[in-house]
Amino acid sequence: MDYRINTSPFLVQNQVGTIQKPMKTVNEAQNTFKAALSEAVQNVNELQNISAIKTEQLAAGEIDNLHDVMITGQKASIALQATVEVRNKVMEAYQEIMRMQV
Repeated sequence: MDYRINTSPFLVQNQVGTIQKPMKTVNEAQNTFKAALSEAVQNVNELQNISAIKTEQLAAGEIDNLHDVMITGQKASIALQATVEVRNKVMEAYQEIMRMQV
């Protein structure tokens, strides 16, 4: 059985504690995080755009389903709030890491 203890997201250690190999390089981890963040922001933007379009259509009288417009607006609002909260937590984590003494 292979027991591994992860003390860093970039290093894998075996039971004895010797470093075997990096799980991901710093560049790979940055690119993965960047792609995930970009996709999340694009999804929020898309929800905001759909909400704006439906609101304009409702105001112009092109659609009459108020419930659908309100639900779409709330989805966009909640997605934006969640994104802001995640950003805040990431910034807090970054600031905490920067305060650490090496």
